Amino acid sequence: MHDPTLILHVGNSRMKWGLYGLRGWHAQGVIFNTDIGTLALRDWQNLQRPARAIGVNAGGEPTRVRVESQLARWRLPILWLTSPERGGGIVNRHQPAAQLGADRWAALVAARMRVLASEPSAAPAVVVNAGTVVTIDALDADGVFHGGVIVAGPRLMLQAIAERTAALKVPPGQFHEFPTTTPDALASGAVQAVCGAIEQMRTRLRRDGDAIRCYVTGGAASELAPHLFAPVEVVDNLVLEGVLALAGD
Repeated sequence: MHDPTLILHVGNSRMKWGLYGLRGWHAQGVIFNTDIGTLALRDWQNLQRPARAIGVNAGGEPTRVRVESQLARWRLPILWLTSPERGGGIVNRHQPAAQLGADRWAALVAARMRVLASEPSAAPAVVVNAGTVVTIDALDADGVFHGGVIVAGPRLMLQAIAERTAALKVPPGQFHEFPTTTPDALASGAVQAVCGAIEQMRTRLRRDGDAIRCYVTGGAASELAPHLFAPVEVVDNLVLEGVLALAGD
């Protein structure tokens, strides 16, 4: 891939982007979806014109329109990826396949590539995209995506509790294994709830007692990873890696 390619990952709250060319990543950035309208005049003002743009969008139609309006300065159309039944080394068992979020598919593709690069033989993995919501996806040793769950992220959980329970509108707390204050109980409970869902998925995927590798990406990754069992790897731009790999297919 010699011509510079703009790779985009639009999430529920934030968008990550990167310009990739002959010498690797030329530039990368992250921006809140509410600020996408400033990209052309701020982050992309001095960026080399991409030859093409490829992305995945989990942020909805209005966000897609804002992104495309920023690309108009280059008169550059964008290819928005959708999830196929098979691609990027992954067999997609989601029903129907196209309704699997393309960001989840891209993360699975990137995780599969990392497994094959680091393991002496193919191995299963759990792939976690921890943003506003958390997706927890099971990938077996043959590259088959068996399915996954979606749970509220820690911040969304706390927001929902505060909105619905007047007595629990308290200052932010900290994680503790055995919390002794209400704020800490809430903060710890949200993290433990998500981590418990992740570990359950690992247990279901585990065979013969082998540890299941876990790849974690997204804004809440660093908050969750310390409380998961090894082996765990935090990958900041896992979805961008997957989109880049698919761009070269």
